[in-house]
Amino acid sequence: MATTLETERPPAAAPRPPAPPTDRSHLLDARTTRLGRASLALQAAIERFVARVSVHGDPPVYDPAAFPWVREIEAEWRTIRSELDHVLVMRDRMPAFHEILDEVRTITTDQDWKTFWLAAIGMDCSENQRRCPETMRLLRRIPAMKTAFFSILAPHKHIPAHRGAYNGVLRYHLGLIVPEPREACRIRVADRVLHWGEGESVVFDDTFNHEVWNDTEGTRVVLFVDFARPLRRPWHALNLALLRTGAIAPFLRRAARKHKVWERRVYRPTT
Repeated sequence: MATTLETERPPAAAPRPPAPPTDRSHLLDARTTRLGRASLALQAAIERFVARVSVHGDPPVYDPAAFPWVREIEAEWRTIRSELDHVLVMRDRMPAFHEILDEVRTITTDQDWKTFWLAAIGMDCSENQRRCPETMRLLRRIPAMKTAFFSILAPHKHIPAHRGAYNGVLRYHLGLIVPEPREACRIRVADRVLHWGEGESVVFDDTFNHEVWNDTEGTRVVLFVDFARPLRRPWHALNLALLRTGAIAPFLRRAARKHKVWERRVYRPTT
């Protein structure tokens, strides 16, 4: 299995980020209200419990070898890359991430982070899936896969420090297009800095504070996947049931509607 290059700090040629938090620190200070403090305390308690019952422990970054399906995906990464190359011809028409999911407007509002959605809770991605049948075949090998899309970063795009909402899922990145110099295209998760490689995998917990840079002249593309975090019984089944209820969450229903509008605009039949 390919090994993703890791360093303890960004390369000397790149701007050094501020000292990162090493835990699941919230970046928005909700502690200023009683309700905010109570919400944070409840979320912290849930995350501590999920961490305790996690099959693979609670590190910010996981060894991809802990997940047997990773080897299968990596073995056919060029197949995924071939389908990506075909859909990239419509890159200018792809939605920016914030145009589908309003909540990411806190970290991006430009056109430099494009998305091509393949799966999401409550979202109909059938038209995109039809254009990537082999990628979908491989995605089905990922147990309890919940979200998948091609994540496309323009040159010099920086995604500021942020964290995910719930540690009952883990995140998987498969490098598909990684421009040189590789060291300038990186992700920090807690206090670890990693660099993508083409055909190589990164698995991490996005509820740890993380940040992304593409300090190159090229476009970076990864296959971006969220999957249910493996938990011990009976908690894994309960976690899956909880994730299924996400389809009724207002922000996910809005995202599904926005994606459907985009699909109709781009794929509407010509007469």
